[in-house]
Amino acid sequence: MPSELFSPLPLRSGAVLGNRIAKAAMEENLADDGQLPGHELLALYRRWAAGGAGLLITGNVMVHAEALTGPAGVVLDENSPLEPFTEWAAAAKSGGGSVWMQINHPGRQVDAAMPGVVWSPSAVGVDLGRHSKRFGRPVAMSPEQIEATVTRFAVTAARAEQAGFDGVEIHAAHGYLLSQFLSPLVNRRTDAWGGSLENRARMLLDVVRAVRAAVSPTFAVAVKLNSADFQRGGFDADDARQVIAMLDALGVDLVELSGGSYESPAMSGRPADERTRAREAYFLDLARDLVRTSPLPLMLTGGITRRDTADEVLASGVALIGMGTALAVTPDLPERWRQGREAEQRLRPVAWSDKALAAAAGMALVRHQMRRIAGGRTPRPNTHPAYALACERRQQRQALRRYRAWLPAHTDLAAKKRAA
Repeated sequence: MPSELFSPLPLRSGAVLGNRIAKAAMEENLADDGQLPGHELLALYRRWAAGGAGLLITGNVMVHAEALTGPAGVVLDENSPLEPFTEWAAAAKSGGGSVWMQINHPGRQVDAAMPGVVWSPSAVGVDLGRHSKRFGRPVAMSPEQIEATVTRFAVTAARAEQAGFDGVEIHAAHGYLLSQFLSPLVNRRTDAWGGSLENRARMLLDVVRAVRAAVSPTFAVAVKLNSADFQRGGFDADDARQVIAMLDALGVDLVELSGGSYESPAMSGRPADERTRAREAYFLDLARDLVRTSPLPLMLTGGITRRDTADEVLASGVALIGMGTALAVTPDLPERWRQGREAEQRLRPVAWSDKALAAAAGMALVRHQMRRIAGGRTPRPNTHPAYALACERRQQRQALRRYRAWLPAHTDLAAKKRAA
């Protein structure tokens, strides 16, 4: 008998989610001064907390202050003050649901204008054709840098628990660092972290082990994993099946399935694989295949906006429904479903021929809605994507100036603490 959408979901750590609906991670780009959560993020998460989802997963929080996806990203490391994160957790739990912090390292997916480091398993840059120069040129990580990064994930997870979060989600999808190690297209190493899938998964598994050892047994640990990269010769569904089996032995509570990367932005509804086209739940076919063999409960994210689609996903055996864009447009959608209502608006589609630019504009359009909610206004999903993109680029330039001014002092503090 399939689970009902508003039934609780118990996890192996002992945590229980109040229902089967999760606000999936969306990169908010709303960090305050010091790369910290501020009043905008708190207001946004209070609004989502009141919307009826059983779980809120934050946008990616960076584990390394010198490696951010963008200049308005939140950083939680050993030198970050904890009080702003405590306030964030409290805001996100104000409606009675749970909150997990998504923790991440961008690897090579770093804007070329950013200071800091651009790391990857191998010196293989992001290939976006004429847009490739948007990203920095990566250098291959040394074993010492890999091990230090594993430690950073554990430190961030432990501090998230101290701040009052109920769990963490380790981001190993969408072409970020851990996903880069999993991909045979990006990971061309010939040492212990390259070659076979077992070697390519080594860093992810080490991160999971380190995180699980750093937090309480009752603290939830989840992993976000691509069901496929949608690139020829890349990480595929069979690889995902094997990695899920590896994670089962390490105390993972749940695996969220998504797909794609900046190079093949399937997570934006523009996959290169025909099986996921013309479908609201982009990755449902792959999820149905994976759920048959998965020893862990699965969460599916990607394009779910209607109750009947959510019910169909649950009926497939998926344990948790993840929604991102839908909740940026209709933050109380779970409560609407409970009352038998649907969303009244949909986000304006971005049908530009330049797919890389369309994906960027689509994400900017989503973040435009989040900024409106954070400011106490209603979403405006018909905003022109070019306007949203122009606004975001202006805000990013301002954030970049703040980040450039903040980073040297933060890294100096870290160096002094290490030397003491």
